[in-house]
Amino acid sequence: MYASRYFVWPASAFRPAFDQRLSAVQESSPAGSSWAPAVDIREESDRFVILADIPGIDPANIEVSMEKNVLSLSGQREAATLEDGSRLTRAERSHGPFQRRFVLPEGVDAEGITANGKHGVLEVSIPKKALAAPRRIEVGAAH
Repeated sequence: MYASRYFVWPASAFRPAFDQRLSAVQESSPAGSSWAPAVDIREESDRFVILADIPGIDPANIEVSMEKNVLSLSGQREAATLEDGSRLTRAERSHGPFQRRFVLPEGVDAEGITANGKHGVLEVSIPKKALAAPRRIEVGAAH
């Protein structure tokens, strides 16, 4: 009962060998799935940022996990509870469990990932590893 979507990071920031391994976005929506939070993904000079819309969900009830280079966001939005004698005349807000998965590119610091929720938005910060700067190697003359 999870809505799963896989996102493959853009290869523009990574070496060409990595480019060849990227594929199109893979989506999987098992039968009975009701919803998945919308996300924006932003690349900055030193990190990637995922912003996920989670209105009505306590950020403490969101699970963010990392396994085999796949970042997963999961949680559940509870259905509205009705008081005795009341009934819904319209119900448009989705509820139930959700899960989103993102395949992370090489070059990210998995140990430095942080997540914070505020005003119905979950922000996941994924730092990039510092790239080794090229260096010049002096060629000496053989004696």
